Amino acid sequence: MDVSSVTAPLLGVLHGHRPARPPLWLMRQAGRYLPEYRALRADKGGFLDLCYDSDAAAEVTLQPIRRFGFDGAILFSDILVVPHALGQTLWFETGEGPRLAPPLVDANLKDLTPQPDRLAPVIETVRKVKAALAPETTFLGFAGSPWTVATYMVAGQGSRDHAAARRLAYGDPVRFAGIIEAIIGATIDYLCAQIEAGVDAVQLFDSWSGSLSPEQFRQWVIAPNATIVAGVRARHPNTPIIGFPKGAGAKLIDYAAGTCVDALGLDETLDPVWANRELPKDLPVQGNLDPLALIAGGATLDRAVDNILDALSGRPHIFNLGHGILPDTPIAHVEQLVARVRGEQ
Repeated sequence: MDVSSVTAPLLGVLHGHRPARPPLWLMRQAGRYLPEYRALRADKGGFLDLCYDSDAAAEVTLQPIRRFGFDGAILFSDILVVPHALGQTLWFETGEGPRLAPPLVDANLKDLTPQPDRLAPVIETVRKVKAALAPETTFLGFAGSPWTVATYMVAGQGSRDHAAARRLAYGDPVRFAGIIEAIIGATIDYLCAQIEAGVDAVQLFDSWSGSLSPEQFRQWVIAPNATIVAGVRARHPNTPIIGFPKGAGAKLIDYAAGTCVDALGLDETLDPVWANRELPKDLPVQGNLDPLALIAGGATLDRAVDNILDALSGRPHIFNLGHGILPDTPIAHVEQLVARVRGEQ
């Protein structure tokens, strides 16, 4: 693609452009730190109801764009809509997080009845957001990567060490591979549907990749994500794909080479100087402010922002957090961050 023809700064960076100041968006930018989100959720009810209400989900997606003018809008949804579409029952326990039934540690995937129509409201949300976005704002779709999604599907809920999934992967790798393959197929179709409905780029979230040994990382993170990248690219060769394997550390080098993603998300534990030195020079990177530095604000936030800007100034860079924004983040600190990244203070 001719970068000069790209009007959206963030999309330009994903295609290799290096603007004077990096474009900016924040993971989980649509959510609980915003009073307008809290008001809408109180009106609409539970989190899953909000995800599947396309009018409400579109509104939530657009709220941070109206307030802060971010360069990217991220689809408001959840990574667990894919196991829901694969046939598990999904609900959210107040104060405790998601639940999936039956947990695949005790049940067989083949006994589930896939219900892909459960994803239809999410795709309708994409259409509604796309119609409302200005052309200079890049629209990002997403899905969970197979390993992270599998940890929930196997255990039926989140966990600290993902022991149920890791035990199954070691003890019955054939059965675990079947779960991964089902997630891969559903994810390729889901991401392609998002692209066909209007997103400009997609991100693969592997939030729990840091819990794996190097061998398991290659088997359950790099290989499945490489298959998804190839599958999406075969159908939509010009749509950039961002990979975000949180906690990968030095394994990012192998991840970048093995998955062939178009851009790489960096979590807050990575030294951006190391990333700039060790990763391919033309590979766009995204990140990697500590969400707690954003909560701290003031001079602490300014120093942290400047360190990242300085370290990654020589490559295509999208400014972002190293993980999702936290619910108690002050609005004024987000405004400070936006101004600092854009050189307005």
